[in-house]
Amino acid sequence: MLLLLLLLPFAAALVAACMPGNSRDRPAAVAGIATLVALVLAISRFGGIAEGGVPLEHYAWLPSFGLDIVLRMDGLAWVFSVMVLGIGLLVLLYARYYMSRRDPVPRFYAYIMAFMGSMLGVVLSGNLIQLVVFWELTSVTSFLLIGYWQERNDARRGARMAFTVTTIGGLCLLAGVLLLGHIAGSYELEAVLGSGNLIRAHDWYVPALVLVLLGALTKSAQFPFHFWLPHAMAAPTPVSAYLHSATMVKAGIFLLIRLWPALAGTEEWFWILGSAGVCTLLLGSFFAIFQYDMKGLLAYSTISHLGLITVLLSIGTPLSVVAAIFHTMNHAVFKASLFMAVGIVDHESGTRDMRMLRGLKRAMPHTAALAIVASAAMAGVPLMNGFLSKEMFFAETMIVGGTENWWMSVVAVLMGLFSVVYSLRFISVFFGPLAHDLPEEPHEPARWMRVPIECLVLLCIAVGVMPERVVGDVLAVAASSVLGPTMPAYDLAIWHGFNLPLVMSLVALGGGVACYLLLRYRFELAQRDRVPLLHRLKGAQLYESTLLGLSQGAAWLIRVAGTRQLQPQLLVLLSAFVAVPLLLAQPLGPWPLPAFENVDPLFALLWLIGAGCAVAAAWKAKYHRLAALALVGATGLATSITFLWLSAPDLALTQLMVETVTTVLILLGLRWLPPRFMPAHLGGHAPRGTRLRRGRDALVAVAGGLALAAVSYAVIKQPAVPSIRDFFVLRALSEGGGANVVNVLLIDFRGFDTMGEITVLSAVALTVYALLRRFRPAPESISIPLQQASDVDPAITQKPAQQARDGYLMIQAVYLRFLLPVMGVIAVYFFMRGHNLPGGGFVAGLIFATALIVQYMVAGTDWVESHLRLRPHQWIGWGLVCACATGLGAWLFGYPFLTSHTAHVTLPLLGSMHLPSAFVFDLGVFFVVVGTTMLILVALAHQSLRSRRTPHGSSRSAALAAIPPTKEIR
Repeated sequence: MLLLLLLLPFAAALVAACMPGNSRDRPAAVAGIATLVALVLAISRFGGIAEGGVPLEHYAWLPSFGLDIVLRMDGLAWVFSVMVLGIGLLVLLYARYYMSRRDPVPRFYAYIMAFMGSMLGVVLSGNLIQLVVFWELTSVTSFLLIGYWQERNDARRGARMAFTVTTIGGLCLLAGVLLLGHIAGSYELEAVLGSGNLIRAHDWYVPALVLVLLGALTKSAQFPFHFWLPHAMAAPTPVSAYLHSATMVKAGIFLLIRLWPALAGTEEWFWILGSAGVCTLLLGSFFAIFQYDMKGLLAYSTISHLGLITVLLSIGTPLSVVAAIFHTMNHAVFKASLFMAVGIVDHESGTRDMRMLRGLKRAMPHTAALAIVASAAMAGVPLMNGFLSKEMFFAETMIVGGTENWWMSVVAVLMGLFSVVYSLRFISVFFGPLAHDLPEEPHEPARWMRVPIECLVLLCIAVGVMPERVVGDVLAVAASSVLGPTMPAYDLAIWHGFNLPLVMSLVALGGGVACYLLLRYRFELAQRDRVPLLHRLKGAQLYESTLLGLSQGAAWLIRVAGTRQLQPQLLVLLSAFVAVPLLLAQPLGPWPLPAFENVDPLFALLWLIGAGCAVAAAWKAKYHRLAALALVGATGLATSITFLWLSAPDLALTQLMVETVTTVLILLGLRWLPPRFMPAHLGGHAPRGTRLRRGRDALVAVAGGLALAAVSYAVIKQPAVPSIRDFFVLRALSEGGGANVVNVLLIDFRGFDTMGEITVLSAVALTVYALLRRFRPAPESISIPLQQASDVDPAITQKPAQQARDGYLMIQAVYLRFLLPVMGVIAVYFFMRGHNLPGGGFVAGLIFATALIVQYMVAGTDWVESHLRLRPHQWIGWGLVCACATGLGAWLFGYPFLTSHTAHVTLPLLGSMHLPSAFVFDLGVFFVVVGTTMLILVALAHQSLRSRRTPHGSSRSAALAAIPPTKEIR
């Protein structure tokens, strides 16, 4: 049930993302139905949770590391889940009428549902590592939501700022979680919460506490990280209402409450969290007074109320935790309604500028009434929900502070006073004469657009009038799940007699009204654009300056130590290789001397040929790239024979096919390289500096190669140590269902690594295609043919000779087209035998790609695309889908991701066969290899042949067109 609850928002996001861009009602309906179903599922769990039950679901993830996907719903998680889903449902209904038809509405609903699912993942996580994963996912999805209007600079800036700050905090949280897991001996949430005494007594408690608090404070916009939240106002108002009430900023509050049993109760907790909270609630409430954007005012008020909750949690008493949870619930209700009211004002009048707005209650009386009631709840007016939780805040500061720390009570009253001031400032736009210079004529919105606000305002009143009956059981369940046996006694009655907390509330209310009137009429508050005395203390400016300094420092470092040229990079790399033996000499001990008495002469001759080809390739590369490429291919062939000699047929097959494909691709890329100098015997010569550079490079290359060879030899000759070879040999057939240990290792035991490799391979191919699809080589980079002086024959440039050559190629094309089905059968053969004999999806993919390359070489790109209709992008996509489907299929049966299973079936004509599930995974590898190879080939061939067309319209042979001339000049 919990897994279904978590997956419903993500499924709705996927469905909404697939809808056409002009659709408006359907994505809203899909998102609303999915949220409603999830909300009903969550509410149905309350009975069991109220009786003390904690639904728990385990799914295998990385069991060897002690990591499982754990979904857990106690009272606290239930309250936050209902807040996320309930307010989310109202926001979705509101967004249906707020979003313009010109906006890509399906994308909006896809983003917000993915964000909802991410927040549910944070709330329901029973594993700390899993919590961090969803935590970062909320940062990603909030980045997309804040930057939804991509064409606006403020949206892009606000999205980057929020993402940068919260992601850095997320990395700190990850480090802190790793420390907590190490101290507690487990990353399971129940184990960590039960190890509070052990954690607080450990030497690493302070580093872990600081890192966790950095994650929570950045996410909940606490001082000094509060500056990103006002800039997130560039998002659409439904997003702001959702982020500021029940999600995103509340994720940090949730983390503090969740880890309170394990981390709270120390001086470090009190001073770090309390200092940040006090600064946040004072600065946020003070800055809110001087805002002229209605959403900006609400943003700073959100910062202030989050600071209030943080201070309550820092106090460390059980009753303060109850008050923090209660105010979290109340704040979510009245803040969501206020943001949606601002959205109506902006939507119907065309502006949120409080300097222009006045008298709106005449044009929209219903909206004005709703906004005034919600503002009263925010200000803490009696008989409103905000009054009760704020009075609990006053009581806790008074009790804990006492006479020694009386400043805590003063800060609490001052914050309450400021909240009254900015609440009055907010509702001032509804009074006075109606403004007539607005961008649009203000009027009431559509009826259903007000329904979400009406529901929330009604809840504000109901909680304020009947708190025990409306929210008493819910608050008790949430608080008891955190406090356990230390659950305190408290009373949610609306009247506790005439006491000091009530006096503090009245002082805050009266002082706030007086302060507002004073500021309003004596200093013309509404016309001020800047905050007095503090307008220069802008965290956003410090953030921008820091990023600018980092960018300039990185640019300077790149200029000093970096280069875009490949040769200097290789020089540094190979120079480091020279130092490797010196670094490894001591750890490896005495190095054995090589013994040559048992060397096979034929094997030695093979290596001499390979080494000779390598040296000749380096020499030929000076002026004849085609010859150098052929020699490099001969070196690869010698390597393939070496693998075969050493009984590694899988490696030999792979190396052989890789050499074939790579040679063709490099052949196509030769035309992109700049021309070389004319060789000396034709009158040309290389500059002296070039000759010295080549000599240096040759020396470093030889030294680096010898160093790596020596290290490899020393490692091989070390005394025998226990090896994992026997593990795979003994289990390949019994557990992997195959006799070919190499293939079983790649697609079963280490299938996750292979999946990452094919993903990277796909990304590389798409990158190459994206870079080359619009690029044109400069005319001067194309080599100009120059035949050797002794071989000059003007007849070869004549048209009849060229026509004869084209005719010869046409004959070749007709015959070689029959090669495609033959090589296709060979590819299928190697694919089917790969689980038991040398072969597999990678080798089969290379063989089939080679067959397609042959068709490109002899028939040109146009014929192959028109007749074979290859779609490399689709091959890559289906390959990744097959690989992922194999892993997800194991999950459906309760096994870890990518667990392989084998079935024995009897097929007609073929007889008995065993079909492992890894077969599907290997099929995905086959698709990806073919798709990536052909995509890179298409990108290179099209660019090389774009201007080289035959009279009949088909392109010439890709390979022949890419072959550089015998000699080159500039």
